[in-house]
Amino acid sequence: MVSKAKVKTNKTLTGVVVSDKMVRSVVVKVSRFFAHPLYGKRVRQDNKYIADNGLEAKLGDKVVISQTRPLSKRKRWQVIKIIKS
Repeated sequence: MVSKAKVKTNKTLTGVVVSDKMVRSVVVKVSRFFAHPLYGKRVRQDNKYIADNGLEAKLGDKVVISQTRPLSKRKRWQVIKIIKS
C-alpha cells in the first residue's frame, strides 16, 4: 500500500525592506489589498515581518521572504531572494 505523504510548503511573501539596522535581521513591510466587506472599496493593509537577512538585503530592496522555524523570539521569516536593489 502506497501512502501519500503531505509535502509541507512554506508560505512566501513579497515586500520591501523598511529597516536594516539590526545585525542579521531586516524588517520587511508586506502590503495586501482586499475589498471592504460592507462598502466594497479596496483597502490596503500593511504588515511588518522581522526576517533573517542571510543575503544582505539593504533598505528599500524588494525581497521575497519565506516562513521558517523560529529563529528567535520574533523572527520566523527568512529572506530567500532579492528582486530589486
